Amino acid sequence: MSFFSKFFSKEKEEDLNKGLEKTKESFFSQISKAVAGKSKVDIEFLDELESILISADVGLETTVKIIDRLEEKVSIDKYLNADELNTILKNVIIDILEENNTRDIDDFDIPSGINPYIILVVGVNGVGKTTTIGKIAYKYNKSGKNLVLGAGDTFRAAAVDQLKIWAGRSGAHFYSKGMNTDPAAVAYETTQYAMNNHMDVAIIDTAGRLHTKKQLMEELTKIKKSIEKKLPGAPHEVLLVLDATTGQNAIEQAKHFTAATDVTAIALTKLDGSAKGGVVLGISDQFKIPIKYIGVGEGMEQLQVFNRKAFVESLFA
Repeated sequence: MSFFSKFFSKEKEEDLNKGLEKTKESFFSQISKAVAGKSKVDIEFLDELESILISADVGLETTVKIIDRLEEKVSIDKYLNADELNTILKNVIIDILEENNTRDIDDFDIPSGINPYIILVVGVNGVGKTTTIGKIAYKYNKSGKNLVLGAGDTFRAAAVDQLKIWAGRSGAHFYSKGMNTDPAAVAYETTQYAMNNHMDVAIIDTAGRLHTKKQLMEELTKIKKSIEKKLPGAPHEVLLVLDATTGQNAIEQAKHFTAATDVTAIALTKLDGSAKGGVVLGISDQFKIPIKYIGVGEGMEQLQVFNRKAFVESLFA
């Protein structure tokens, strides 16, 4: 039995492998070349590894952590060959992801005893936020959950219509007050709709706020408070959507959004279009927030619950 067969269907395994092709070709192929023929971990190899990790947008702080831990492991385990070094490096990366509460399960379930489960989705324009909401809704609907999508992005042209289309595709209910209305009111009333109609889940969209504009970040805080006013303890999840192709800019966005609201999970989109999948490691390590979803293609089924072991195994395969 392969590692993947424990967790993934053959289709999901293929989607993951294909989605990470660019990163594997540019990133881990370089690591393989650096490792090849080495009989020990020397300064030359560590310098080369540092350069590879940084070029993949892992980030300096996380890169240093990986290298330090690799040196420590090698000194204990007495590295002998390339295969063993690959295994040690792989386990170091898996451990870093584990420290940030990243899960190793593949489902679209919700915690027991919470009904409705309110998800607030945040992120700048262009990262695939509304599409990600639609795909999450599809997965929840497929698992038997009743849910409603709230159109809280009331400023962007056609944003309400776009979410309505996704609600139809995914089999979700839809709540809107139209364009140019108060997004905090939409969030409040979507929560009320979910409660009144016995929904299992409510997913509330927000405007694609420019992270450089303080007043828009303050508006996000207002939305969160309006939800909590209607349902104490909600939102139960604040999901930040980031675009993997933007590399370090995604990390900069994460800094501003985590300062504005209590982000509890991250969805990383467009991994299939990026050669810098190392940003997964940097974001998870720097913000101590679990990566919950990854987008590895445009199809409805190509949004996956992030499995750290499957991700790292695929990168090193």
